[in-house]
Amino acid sequence: MQVIKAKTAGFCFGVKRAVDTVYEQVRQNSGGKIYTYGPIIHNGEVVRDLEEKGVIVLNSREELEALENGTVIIRSHGVTKDIFDIMQKKNLKIIDATCPFVKKIHNIVQEHSAQGDRIVIIGDPGHPEVQGIFSRAGENAAVIQNAEEAESFFPKGNQKICIVSQTTFNYNKFKDLVEIISEKSYDVIVLNTICNATKERQTEAESIAESVDAMIVIGDKHSSNTQKLFEICRGACNNTYYIQTLDDLDLNQLGSVETVGITAGASTFKTIRNGEVVEGTVIDVKPDEIILNIGYKADGIITKNEYSNDQSLDLTTVVSVGDTMTVKVLKVNDGEGQVLLTYKRLAVEKGNERLREAYENKEVLKATVTQILGGGICAMVDEVRVFIPASLVSDSYEKDLGKYEGKEIEFVISEFNPRRNRVIGDRRQLLVAERAEKQKELFAKLKVGDTVEGTVKNVTDFGAFIDLGGVDGLLHISEMSWGRVDNPKKMFHVGDTLKVLVKDIHDTKIALSLKFPETNPWVNAAEDFAVGTVITGKVARMTDFGAFVELAPGVDALLHVSQISRAHVDKPSDVLSIGQEITAKIVDLNEAEKKISLSMKALEPEHTEASEAAPIEEESAEE
Repeated sequence: MQVIKAKTAGFCFGVKRAVDTVYEQVRQNSGGKIYTYGPIIHNGEVVRDLEEKGVIVLNSREELEALENGTVIIRSHGVTKDIFDIMQKKNLKIIDATCPFVKKIHNIVQEHSAQGDRIVIIGDPGHPEVQGIFSRAGENAAVIQNAEEAESFFPKGNQKICIVSQTTFNYNKFKDLVEIISEKSYDVIVLNTICNATKERQTEAESIAESVDAMIVIGDKHSSNTQKLFEICRGACNNTYYIQTLDDLDLNQLGSVETVGITAGASTFKTIRNGEVVEGTVIDVKPDEIILNIGYKADGIITKNEYSNDQSLDLTTVVSVGDTMTVKVLKVNDGEGQVLLTYKRLAVEKGNERLREAYENKEVLKATVTQILGGGICAMVDEVRVFIPASLVSDSYEKDLGKYEGKEIEFVISEFNPRRNRVIGDRRQLLVAERAEKQKELFAKLKVGDTVEGTVKNVTDFGAFIDLGGVDGLLHISEMSWGRVDNPKKMFHVGDTLKVLVKDIHDTKIALSLKFPETNPWVNAAEDFAVGTVITGKVARMTDFGAFVELAPGVDALLHVSQISRAHVDKPSDVLSIGQEITAKIVDLNEAEKKISLSMKALEPEHTEASEAAPIEEESAEE
């Protein structure tokens, strides 16, 4: 047999708040008498337990008026205005445990009644909550419970109508009655004051009842909330049973069914056990503590240690009143009557299961790096720490891992051992696979002679490695310019963007060049370096037989030692220096061999040669 339990079954916030208030007064009581005006809850077991602890139920106005002193607690339904006035006039300590949602309705009807609106309350006229609302709704207020009453209701003149509802009324019936009333007046304000928890409980119960063979509704026979649940479930499932305790259930009636649904009214306590996963609503948050309503007779407590490993965390910054949380029960009774819960451990369990699936399926995960360690980096996945060793962070050596802090990265789980708290991530294999795919795509379309754009990835003494989009190419120092390059690191920096020429492709190696054919300085050599042209250049290097002069980037010309001067020169370095700018005449051009000859001597006057000749001859004669 499959059993489907409603998630919204059991105690609502308002009823639980009232019950907790009474128990708290019992605990703090120092001898005075404690009373509740009417049963604090439609749950016989709870009422009997409180009676055993000395709490007395006042069932009438007369009993209240007879009191001389003591503490009177108003239940979640609230009381009529005249009863409240009596309490205030007597020497009684009043603790108002009226549900905040009911109090809100009190304020609404008082405000609209004062404005002259006619109040219509949709609900059970015999219910204490409705009686309390009606007592504050003005003289012309009306209570409508069914379609017949709605049909017979007529507005008075042009008076505006304000419609509110009992908090536990059937939502679908409420809509039907509102539609009938709205047809009778053009000026209608509809305020859906049905408690959201009630609506959710009813909607879920109906949905379950429609899908099961039998439905069980648990709750007190006097509970309006549970009665409405029973009516809704019976409308969706003929085999619906209304029980107050397990003793009321005849299991023989369920002998032939395959699926059973279970729900409970707002006044029904649920039982919990250590290790159980429960859902609760946040009712209070402090910097180091969260209090949850888990539908149990005691609140649940989550300490900061059981929420996060971050001891500097202020819980008020991450959780708000009204938030819904799924938590795990650590201790049903922490020694002070409260339930100790954990959010962190459940999150870790879920996280481990998530990572186990990712490990087995080789799933790619995405997470933010939270910590940088000496040997790697850490990322958190659903409250579980994943360590990625430095060798698995990238597909190349990473000197500075600090750049990854706070950065979102992708990785796979390469080792999973939660018992040893060892979960290892691997980013490198993703990068390697990505690079291989990009290489495949790039080599499929790349060919020699293409001009491509790339980014400088690394610079060395012999060249620069250019990232072409997943594939690195080498720009050798000899291909960086038509001229000479002494130090590549002075020309390029990591991150620079370049347009380069694909010079050669061999297997997976790509040779690049910046020496584009159209920029070749020898293309127009016949015009730029014609014989007879007087030109200026810089001495680039020297040998014993002459000096090489750079006329333009990539164009060097030879100035032979015999052409330096009409005077005798033993070595070029005797009269020239590297970097010196000189003016000379082009005396020869060989385009085929890319050779140019210069002469400084040709620019000197001829008498200089004659005047220098005699000393040379004398020197020769002496020798």
